[in-house]
Amino acid sequence: MTEAGEGKERELTLEEAFAQLDGLVERLETGSVPLEESFQIYKEGMELLKECSARIDTVEKKMLQINSDGEISEF
Repeated sequence: MTEAGEGKERELTLEEAFAQLDGLVERLETGSVPLEESFQIYKEGMELLKECSARIDTVEKKMLQINSDGEISEF
């Protein structure tokens, strides 16, 4: 029997995503990672960065909407 949501990845918080990015950078900076693995780490980092950027953009748009309207409204 499987629980609801099992097998689904939980969405990372921005803090968790940034911590993962830091870990990826540290691995690359060691200089001891094989080239192919470096490319995979880079790809993973770029995907995390893209996700973080999109989430930050969403928050910024909501903040701009709050500032211009003076109230919270969904878009």
